[in-house]
Amino acid sequence: MMDKLGPAFQFYQDAANLRAHRQQLIASNIANADTPGYKARDINFKSALEGAVAGNQGISLVTNAPKHINPATGSGAAGGAPLLYRAAVQGSIDGNTVDMDVERSQFADNAIHYEANLTFINDQIRVMRTAIQG
Repeated sequence: MMDKLGPAFQFYQDAANLRAHRQQLIASNIANADTPGYKARDINFKSALEGAVAGNQGISLVTNAPKHINPATGSGAAGGAPLLYRAAVQGSIDGNTVDMDVERSQFADNAIHYEANLTFINDQIRVMRTAIQG
């Protein structure tokens, strides 16, 4: 019976991990808004989630320096989806592609989806508790 609870939550776990990873990427973009030459990064959430569900592999860390923590499974990107560069809406003289309006809206949108995902998990737990307790 307990082995059936894991797969019930796997999708929501993968989605929450991807949302958290994406939130870190967007926060990094915001933090580097004034860094000359910085290119805004993001992931394609849909393809990353499909990769995580298809491979049932979860999310792995991305490293680019020898002193970073080594991931357990190194796919090089979140959920098997590559890190993408966000297209610049308006070019900058210093080569920075971060648009704060886009980043703020993406940050808020991702946070809302993350909260919705947690609500789905709580609802799933509530349904299971009701089924167990009667």
